[in-house]
Amino acid sequence: MRLALLIALSAAFLSSQAALAATLFVTNEKDNTVTVLDSGTLAIRKVIPVGARPRGIVITPDYRQIFVCLGDDNALGVIDTKTLTVSRSIPNVPDPELIAIDPKGERLYVANEEQSQVTVIDPGSGKTVGTVDVGPEPEGLSISPDLKTVVNTSEAGSMAFFIDTKTLKIESDVLVDQRPRVAQYTRDGKQVWVSAEVGGTVSVIDAQTRTIIKKIGFEIQGVQPELIQPVGILFSLDGKRAYVALSHANHIAVVDTQTLQPIAYVLVGERPWHMALDPDGTKLYVANGNTNDLTVIDLKSLKPMRSVNVGHLPWGVAAMP
Repeated sequence: MRLALLIALSAAFLSSQAALAATLFVTNEKDNTVTVLDSGTLAIRKVIPVGARPRGIVITPDYRQIFVCLGDDNALGVIDTKTLTVSRSIPNVPDPELIAIDPKGERLYVANEEQSQVTVIDPGSGKTVGTVDVGPEPEGLSISPDLKTVVNTSEAGSMAFFIDTKTLKIESDVLVDQRPRVAQYTRDGKQVWVSAEVGGTVSVIDAQTRTIIKKIGFEIQGVQPELIQPVGILFSLDGKRAYVALSHANHIAVVDTQTLQPIAYVLVGERPWHMALDPDGTKLYVANGNTNDLTVIDLKSLKPMRSVNVGHLPWGVAAMP
């Protein structure tokens, strides 16, 4: 009787864990696919062919659709999250690299790398509603919590542009360090953090005054400084920590958002690029481009839990509850 009870309890626990598991989507730039995984088991549910050179990826607020930047197709692929199939394609989006969607799901903002533009798209119709001329090689995009501003980085111009979402005009620009990759608003909207891959820093910008508060540098014992190349940035659910992917340094930096100081470094695979936070905020999923895998970090212990192979040159990650 006791054995039967233990088996039943174990099955119930595993069932509850499965129910709580998120679904992960990883873009594989060289395979032209998106790998779909169960976050609880890290088992691959499906590999979806999407188109040429998938990079940036975003999930709609209602979790029904996923938009994928297809750089060599000059298009966005749209995945139905229920069927895990490509439901449609949005053409005539020149060389898309990164993408952001507003919390209402009403607008997509796409960085067009070779066009020096940001394209604004209605996600329902797929129609372009506007374009913004920005600096050369635009990449990072982040929308302010009040939806009034979108920030875009210019890799070749070392700039962060603040764009009014109503007028689609540049309000101001901020010079940051060399080759900025990602921009990210803090959860309270008071700051914008911008990573500089070649500069090796993260610029913390006051969102109201549009001035740099501090440039955060990184030092890892045994790692050459030129290999420390900040790219992806994410914030914890409580906003107290920032996670910065350091690319060829093969580490994730953990930064205290109050002191603006790194407090830990977590070793992952080779060339971590972009990341996703688990919906419950307890784990971080890291795409490692050169080892073709995904590393899961436990955010309580700040230890890597496990890595799993996904595809060739994994680039972007998205997590859905």
